[in-house]
Amino acid sequence: MTPGHGTTVRVGLFGLLGSGNLGNDGSLEAVLGYLRAEHPDAVVDALCGGPEAVTARFGIPATRLHWNRAEYRTASRAGAIAAKGLGKLVDVFRTAAWVRRHDVVIVPGMGVLEATLPLRPWGFPYSLFLLCASGRLTRTRIALVSVGAAEIRNRPTRALVRWSARLAAYRSYRDAQSRDAMRAMGVETAGDEVYPDLAFALPTPRASAPTGTPGPVCLGVMDFHGGNDDRARAEEIHRRYLDGTITFVRTLVEEGRPVRLLTGDTCDESVVAAILDAVGSPLVTAAEPASLADLMHEMAAADTVVAVRYHNLICALKTGTPVLALCYAAKSDALMDRMGLGAYCHPAREVDADRLLEQFRDLEKHAAELRRTLTERNRAAAQQLTHQFAALTTTLFPANDHAHAPRKAP
Repeated sequence: MTPGHGTTVRVGLFGLLGSGNLGNDGSLEAVLGYLRAEHPDAVVDALCGGPEAVTARFGIPATRLHWNRAEYRTASRAGAIAAKGLGKLVDVFRTAAWVRRHDVVIVPGMGVLEATLPLRPWGFPYSLFLLCASGRLTRTRIALVSVGAAEIRNRPTRALVRWSARLAAYRSYRDAQSRDAMRAMGVETAGDEVYPDLAFALPTPRASAPTGTPGPVCLGVMDFHGGNDDRARAEEIHRRYLDGTITFVRTLVEEGRPVRLLTGDTCDESVVAAILDAVGSPLVTAAEPASLADLMHEMAAADTVVAVRYHNLICALKTGTPVLALCYAAKSDALMDRMGLGAYCHPAREVDADRLLEQFRDLEKHAAELRRTLTERNRAAAQQLTHQFAALTTTLFPANDHAHAPRKAP
């Protein structure tokens, strides 16, 4: 659907937004910032997982992603299973009707083309396929912007993700590995670009100046049980991750270091409770961040950060705070390497407290040098995202709206 001259552009935003994941909402915030600055006349709404939260926080109308309100609950009774099946059918028509009302639909970042965490094909992959197929049928341009991707083994999930990408009018990836993964899954990526994660476009709080004495350490935790391919040993992975993390925190406390626990999703609160209970020290406290901005303020005040969640890593990197990554997927290794901290990665599935402490001490030893590196890499990331937003305006919006396009960075 291409509006004529002088017609208001209708923009939809789609994804698991407002559902408690701070990274997803940070990507939404970045795209809303771009739209409000460069296309202030656009009419914006969302189809998302948590419509009430999105409307309350961002001030845009929002519609529930699924007709079935119990979509995310495990269905065991016949009635619940039937409701889920009916919901999948109803969502075909609901999604198509919503898409048809828009000129452009943007999927803002997120790992929408990957299955690095437990994922069922009839969940979000099915919803994304409905979106992209509806866009093709109604001539609404669907844009997958700075999204994450990874090769998927499960055949139904792989097929849905592949066709979603093929049907989109615009694709860009948050790292080269994501683009390579889609190419390996049969998507033509010759015209697709790689840009930094959208969270790098968010405002950055000023970091605290180093005092010369050991200061607080931020620990970003995650309710981690492995990925799609780890279901058989999920509890073993979780226990090893939790035990290693608790040992790490105990050692820091014994050295008199304050530790600040941070979450990235509401499901992480159980890990925070387990660490507080196991360590039992006033030096260990927990924050309740409600946004990536809250996370960045916490990390800007820290000497160093150790984190698991992808967007917790981004928050640390963006504030210029040296960070050690507990990596559960290739995207984390790629991010750390791009930002010049590739040597400070540790496998989340095989946490070794002694090795983790060794890497942590090396990180602190080289902190000043790493802060300088991060300043340079953050400047480059911001410049690349300026290019991306200019490309979005050119590709997705009608010619008469190009007067609002951001100037390309030199």
